[in-house]
Amino acid sequence: MSLAERLREALAAGHRRQPMLLPGDALELEEPGAGITPAAVLVPVVERSVPTVILTLRPHTMRNHAGQISFPGGRIDPGDDGPVAAALREAQEEIGLSPDAVTVIGLADRYRTVTGFEVMPVIGVLPPDLPVTPQPGEVAAIFEAPLDFLLDPDNHLVRQAEWRGRQRTYYEIMWGDRRIWGATAAMIVNLSRRLELRP
Repeated sequence: MSLAERLREALAAGHRRQPMLLPGDALELEEPGAGITPAAVLVPVVERSVPTVILTLRPHTMRNHAGQISFPGGRIDPGDDGPVAAALREAQEEIGLSPDAVTVIGLADRYRTVTGFEVMPVIGVLPPDLPVTPQPGEVAAIFEAPLDFLLDPDNHLVRQAEWRGRQRTYYEIMWGDRRIWGATAAMIVNLSRRLELRP
């Protein structure tokens, strides 16, 4: 069974009805005027002998989530035909990934961020060594991390920090010197609870 088939089978189990929230996140979203912005990200799984996931480093100049590691993605625009179209468009804009190169597997569980985004992760599989180029101003660097490392619960560290006067709980995954945390780490943890990848 191919990687795409295994991912598709694992995702077919159904989705949570509510967006995933970590303890503390819901409190922030209850603040007056905290609207919800629909967004989508592409989780680009590269079909190598040891599958990897493409991740991006956001520049420190970004307005939201500056300097953080993320999946390619962003807001769902009015002209997008849903989250899949938005995720593919954003991946093309941010890293030059052709939508035609991506085999879309399905949607993972929604995640709601403390900054008011409700993010739909779109799982896609692509062949190795496709040319990708960071878009200046949106992406500072592109790298790959092993899928099995990211999904391993032993690598999912729970941290706490004070944010806007409140104690917030979040996930952190360390891949070498790359610190994957916040919404991206939470979506990976969520995905790991859904997927059981066997050869």
